[in-house]
Amino acid sequence: MAIITPVFLLVLVALIEFSLVFFTTLTMQYAVREGARYAVTGQSNLDPAAKAQRSAAIIEKIKLSSLGFYDKLAPSISVNGKTYSTTAYGNGMFGAAGDIVVLQLDCTWPVTTPLVSTLFTDGKYRFKVAATMRNEFFE
Repeated sequence: MAIITPVFLLVLVALIEFSLVFFTTLTMQYAVREGARYAVTGQSNLDPAAKAQRSAAIIEKIKLSSLGFYDKLAPSISVNGKTYSTTAYGNGMFGAAGDIVVLQLDCTWPVTTPLVSTLFTDGKYRFKVAATMRNEFFE
């Protein structure tokens, strides 16, 4: 029992860590898809500052759909291959009416289990999630 229990617990914690990594990836994929679905409409009613900025509203929709993982991961946002910093968001970054837009988040998840962290570079799981959309013809 003294020999098997530590090994069993290590494998159990590693299994939980892998489950959390996959859950995070799927949740962020869902959040990007929901953000893209919101973006195609051209709306801006979700802007937390109520300035009617489309980019802030889309990012807020992604945050609301991510179950809090957006703030923990602090992903970088790429639109059509161009990466934006948090201070460079603008209304034109998600395209105009009729444009095809590829929205991508680059995320990094810190892995805490020693057994699992050896499988990833620097003990961090890096992943990308994306959604492609064509904006509706909005005003």
